[in-house]
Amino acid sequence: MSMDEIRSTLFTAKLRWLLAQSLQRGERVLWQGQPDGIARMMFWRFLWWIGIPWLALVAIAVTRGWIAESAMFLLVLGVAMVGAPLLVLLHDLQTLYVITNRRALIVRTFGKPTVTDTLFSDMDATFEILDIGRGPCALYFASGISPRAADTDHTGHYGFHCIRDAVAVRDILERARREDAARSAGTRQSSARG
Repeated sequence: MSMDEIRSTLFTAKLRWLLAQSLQRGERVLWQGQPDGIARMMFWRFLWWIGIPWLALVAIAVTRGWIAESAMFLLVLGVAMVGAPLLVLLHDLQTLYVITNRRALIVRTFGKPTVTDTLFSDMDATFEILDIGRGPCALYFASGISPRAADTDHTGHYGFHCIRDAVAVRDILERARREDAARSAGTRQSSARG
């Protein structure tokens, strides 16, 4: 599967529609891809090793009458552990990363549909690639963002998470930023002469 295309899922049409609504006149998509949801789900699979035995123990304890009042809380906790990796996958299937000739976008239809953009002028001078293991990497292109914001790590670095071939994506982003800067400089020189 090429990272230049989004995976065909139930969410593809809505992601494409939201992206189309977000593009400005003359803006071209240079690259689009999705986070590697399977890799992220497998990163959290350790919760299955805890959650499934947890649920089995809760079921045994309930049937034997060992717990009564706290059974619902313990059951919900077990279901949350088992469901969390699947929720991560669902989140990533509803996320689209886009590089255009003007900015980087994160389009998401999970929960309330959102489009978050970062202009090239708001990006860091150098981009950072963080290897998160098993192939996918994070590509950070902005910093100083609140760690509570979506798509931000605990240090305030913001960007595309869990993407394959992050070096190639970084190169596309750097080239787009250089071309945008050259275009802007040419426009300023033309208007100064006029």
